[in-house]
Amino acid sequence: MVIERDERPWGYYEVIDEAESFRVKRICVTTGHRLSYQRHRHRGEHWVVVSGEGVVTLDDVKHKVTVGSTIGVEVGMAHRMENVGTTDLLFIEVQTGTYFGEDDIERLDDDYGRHGV
Repeated sequence: MVIERDERPWGYYEVIDEAESFRVKRICVTTGHRLSYQRHRHRGEHWVVVSGEGVVTLDDVKHKVTVGSTIGVEVGMAHRMENVGTTDLLFIEVQTGTYFGEDDIERLDDDYGRHGV
């Protein structure tokens, strides 16, 4: 069941589960696109790649990821996912923390000229 869906310039995300202490998203990054380089003050994230190939940047260190790769993003850590493959990159994001609003995004770099959320 999809609770919420939002289209973004890089693809889309769907909220597929949530409670007071967590939120789960299915995130699709289309070929050649990437998320903002960002960090959060109130939540950590754990990612599991389920389709495609990508490069994750964590505090300026790049890591290649493929199906089955897992990435832990601690509160305050700068992070980005980039699709470097020929098909959509799909990953599951489990957020844990005290606040899960989209306004808890501090964008450090963005290919689409966005600031804030």
